[in-house]
Amino acid sequence: MCAKRETFDHLVIGSGIAGLTYALSVADSGTVVVATKRGREESATAVAQGGIAAVIDDADSFDNHSADTMNAGAGLCDPNIVKKIISEGPKHIRRLIDWGVLFTEGKSLSFDLSREGGHSHRRVLHAGDFTGREIERALLSALADHKNVLLYENHAAIDLITTERLQGKSSSRNRCAGAYILDIAKKKIGTFAAKNVVIATGGAGKVYLYTSNPDIASGDGIAMAYRAGAVVANMEFVQFHPTCLFHPKAKSFLISEALRGEGAKLLTLSGKSFMKDYDDRGELATRDIVARAIDAELKKSGDEHVFLDATNLGADFLRGRFPNIYSNCLKFGIDITREPMPVVPAAHYFCGGVLTDIDGKTNLDGLYTIGEAACTGLHGANRLASNSLLESVVMATQAAMSAMQRISREKIDDVKIPAWDPAGAADSDEEVVITQNWDEIRRTMWNYVGIVRSNKRLDRAMRRIKLLEDEIREYYWNFKITSNLIELRNIALVAKLVIKSALWRKESRGLHFNIDYPKTSRAFQKNTILTRHFEE
Repeated sequence: MCAKRETFDHLVIGSGIAGLTYALSVADSGTVVVATKRGREESATAVAQGGIAAVIDDADSFDNHSADTMNAGAGLCDPNIVKKIISEGPKHIRRLIDWGVLFTEGKSLSFDLSREGGHSHRRVLHAGDFTGREIERALLSALADHKNVLLYENHAAIDLITTERLQGKSSSRNRCAGAYILDIAKKKIGTFAAKNVVIATGGAGKVYLYTSNPDIASGDGIAMAYRAGAVVANMEFVQFHPTCLFHPKAKSFLISEALRGEGAKLLTLSGKSFMKDYDDRGELATRDIVARAIDAELKKSGDEHVFLDATNLGADFLRGRFPNIYSNCLKFGIDITREPMPVVPAAHYFCGGVLTDIDGKTNLDGLYTIGEAACTGLHGANRLASNSLLESVVMATQAAMSAMQRISREKIDDVKIPAWDPAGAADSDEEVVITQNWDEIRRTMWNYVGIVRSNKRLDRAMRRIKLLEDEIREYYWNFKITSNLIELRNIALVAKLVIKSALWRKESRGLHFNIDYPKTSRAFQKNTILTRHFEE
């Protein structure tokens, strides 16, 4: 069954820091609907532990922060974007505080500032070690009961609605006019028309077998935008967080980089400290270097994990500064004040995504992309720790200012959008197909397109993903839409985009390391650009 058409000034898909900041910024300018496929509090933002980077200390500077960001990005950062986002940092910290975010206070400074890998100064504001959860709480509270805003939980976006799809090539401009969205509980598909459509769906960590991401991170926004004709860039740059807890029941529990920033050490199972063998900065090297170092040590030893030892920091400090990590590890029988934590790298953050300008605009008129789903040019080939929350709040505000200017001149009622047509699709009696294909994609990506890659592994992965994509496409058109099927279709496409990008980049740079091309090449000091039209 299909629900009726609803029309708004702003349709926001996703309820993390980017989507909620945008909604708060435009709430007084028109009608807003925020659609999120799980509960409103379920987002990558909510599980972010470390914090948000900004120049707060007088000993720090915008130039220092910019230089650290550019160094991490390995030659692919856009200097103008870096300058804009970093210089806006302090202003947006104040804005978050005005919305009710309670950052941990310091002794000598107004805030307790942490230092993480790749940073030359302490500049990471945090709320204990559950910063994201505190930001999510405050933003949802600020948005509550706003008369212009509706928040629909358990609503999964299926596809964007574009004039090109509705009118064919005769459309004078390919414009995004809304989205088809599944009400998961009612099993109805609604037509959501909007003057401005904002993708704020987060990343795609669930494309990999092991990830720090929540289950919702299936690359939905990137996949939908690509199918609609938006340009996608730099999908090969997948950041693997060096330290996720290694425990059969821990699933995807992240051990914050801030622990290493405070002095925790990485050790082999035999007790050897190894990071200085790979980088003079040791544990404070950037994430790509630390993750590859751990991967190399595991391959040498055959062990399943390494240790992160924080016992030297003191029990009182650990319990006070890292209460979330302390209590969660204790649940798994690990007392971090007395013993080291077993850790492994896991897929964490996509530096690539839908290509945008400084206002979050894509090449598709009326479509904005913000947060991890976007590729703005800030992160380049490797994201500097704790820059992502900063990027999200700045770019959401930029997008909001641009979108509010469009409201008065855009019309949506003149776009004739048909209701979703199920076209005789039947209820599935083979859900095992979805779980089997999901598992195959994630294992293929982990084994062949992980921290260290090769041409042979990438070719093998592409052949397998194409076969799986064919199977999924046939299944998609024959059976009724479910949330699981939406996610499966999207992770298959995102997996293909990652592999395609990795095959194109015949060098090693930042987060992309190919043993067949171990050196960085000036010929590839440019973005990897993918468009749907190359496949048509």
